[in-house]
Amino acid sequence: MIDGEMQAFALTLDKFLEHAAKWCPDAQVVTARDGGAIDRIGYADLLVRSRKASALLAGLGVKTGDRVATLAWNSQAHVEAWYGIMGMGAVCHTLNPRLTAEHLAAMVVQSQARVLIASADLATLARQILERAPGIEHLLLIDAVDGAVPDGRAVLMEPLLQQATDEVAWGQFDETAPCGLCFTSGTTGAPKGVTYTHRSSFLHTLRALQADVMAISGADTVLAVVPMFHANAWGLPFAAPAVGAKLVLPGRQADGTSLARLIADEAVTIGVGVPTVWLGLVEHLEATGGELPSLKRIIVGGAPMAPALMERLEQRLGVRVQTSWGMTELSPSGTVAPLSTPSEAAVSGRPAIGMDLLLTDADGTPLPEQRDVEGHLRVRGAAVIQRYFGHDVPAVDANGWFPTGDLARIDGQGNLMITGRAKDLIKSGGEWINPAEIEAVVGALPEVSLAAVIGRSDPKWGERPILLVETQGEVSDEVLLASLRGRVAPWWVPDAVYRLPRMPLAATGKIDKLRLRSEYGGG
Repeated sequence: MIDGEMQAFALTLDKFLEHAAKWCPDAQVVTARDGGAIDRIGYADLLVRSRKASALLAGLGVKTGDRVATLAWNSQAHVEAWYGIMGMGAVCHTLNPRLTAEHLAAMVVQSQARVLIASADLATLARQILERAPGIEHLLLIDAVDGAVPDGRAVLMEPLLQQATDEVAWGQFDETAPCGLCFTSGTTGAPKGVTYTHRSSFLHTLRALQADVMAISGADTVLAVVPMFHANAWGLPFAAPAVGAKLVLPGRQADGTSLARLIADEAVTIGVGVPTVWLGLVEHLEATGGELPSLKRIIVGGAPMAPALMERLEQRLGVRVQTSWGMTELSPSGTVAPLSTPSEAAVSGRPAIGMDLLLTDADGTPLPEQRDVEGHLRVRGAAVIQRYFGHDVPAVDANGWFPTGDLARIDGQGNLMITGRAKDLIKSGGEWINPAEIEAVVGALPEVSLAAVIGRSDPKWGERPILLVETQGEVSDEVLLASLRGRVAPWWVPDAVYRLPRMPLAATGKIDKLRLRSEYGGG
């Protein structure tokens, strides 16, 4: 007997844009530019330009498996770079422009990227990276204003794109080939790279599109405020073309005024971003009395959603807020609150097929009961990390579960609630801050005996860092904080300094951060 056979169909990301170009050629990708200008392009034309980007990169010597770094905002040109890089089988290494040049250069050195594609207004930061990462041979600038003339080693990408004529075949690699690289920004010390594959991102997209997850359809207009340099922009540059949805990109304009205008002008139906973005939007509308009748849903993640803010958004905007939870290591979506359940700020949603959750004790032993108890959260699935970039040791346990570092509960209906973090990291505005790096800098000052950084509750950012010090000499707050400038990202600098006559210590001799959080972390 000869069994029947199905066609080979590799799950590679180029297929999303090719599908959109064929079946939804006129559906638009819209980019907001400085000064209120708008760029528009259909998926068919976007495909042509993305293929030209592949040809341009191939002419610079980029081959299958090579890393190409991007340092850019959410824009059409960045999307073209993504597909141009990934379609030819190279790896898109996204860089977060909110980090310092030292941090970013260290990541580029690890990835061995030889080409850096940067937004023109980030050219100064890009050049600082080049000074510290000599392996970068080419700096291409995108989103430049008309008539801009670059200096130094930078070259405008657009003229080169227009000249590119060679054809580069897309999808000529295995579906398990790497497609993306995103570093965790040093959340547990040194930054760790998470490598995404075509297969993992393809399956992540199919999961995100499900009715009980993001539920995006071709009738939607999706505003992606979540940055493309952060964990795949939650997969939206793949999900929108997969269904032919209109994709709206705000560039670097994420203030309430700009977003309100963009939502109204483009008839946005779904907005996706961290809570602080929507706080800015609702404050603007409350101040101006504006209305956004097209907006139906807001999907939030990256930081806890305050119940008062959720109620404010739903009542003032008339939208449904969907909470979610995820991590860079999860590509990044872990759970999303389904539309079929009542909205609740504390609930981060339920896992869809392809994602599984497990609660364990501190040693990784599964809890006998998995409902209505608190435990350490572990996950596994088709888009969950197996091993960090450049690491020999797997990031998962013997049974394939990845420890998230979060504490969580799962209720009787399978809803996930994140109750805390097992580590000391601070999450501010959806981005991680590593207290250890701040403590190391301040603690090196001769006047400082002990230094500790904890997160303090903040109504806008979720958490903000504060610095607590025990000193042995006269030193001003300004000197303490000035020591951090140029050493850590500006938004890592603590909001306040508290001086303690004696730093509380635990029995082990370590600083008692539990006590510090109890006494100073409440806001």
